Amino acid sequence: MHSFACAGCHGTNGGSAGLLMPSLAGQSKVAIVGAMKKFQSGERASTIMGRLAKGYTDADFEAMGEFFSKQKLHATNQKLDKALVKKGAALQEANCSRCHLDDGKDGKDDTPLIANQWLPYLQVQMDMYLSGTRKMSEQKAEKIKPLSKTDLDALLHFYASVK
Repeated sequence: MHSFACAGCHGTNGGSAGLLMPSLAGQSKVAIVGAMKKFQSGERASTIMGRLAKGYTDADFEAMGEFFSKQKLHATNQKLDKALVKKGAALQEANCSRCHLDDGKDGKDDTPLIANQWLPYLQVQMDMYLSGTRKMSEQKAEKIKPLSKTDLDALLHFYASVK
């Protein structure tokens, strides 16, 4: 099974123990397949994933997506700023809840699950969006651009806290 190759970085059954590696457990099949195709084509910036993705077929991506989508959400244990978590909870409803459903435990269409991901991983991804290294949708840009760095950090603390 190709998903076993993923365990070295993304953890057994997709439950990441690495602060900069996302958990794949519980992600939607659509989100995983979409991400892998973007890594493969170079549309999504990466350090390692682009090279790895080139070795797989669309059928492999489908199998990976199927496997990880059936795994249980991986619970992290991380120290978070409680005040930022509270502020982020208020901000997420108005700014992110149309796509990041159920406090980030689900996603609309190909929106990835972001609940309980490692905070450093979420911060790196947000920095990539803000710098333009990672392309964001018009809907995401519309919501993110007016927010301050503190607001964005609060949102990330909130999502990292959701179990």
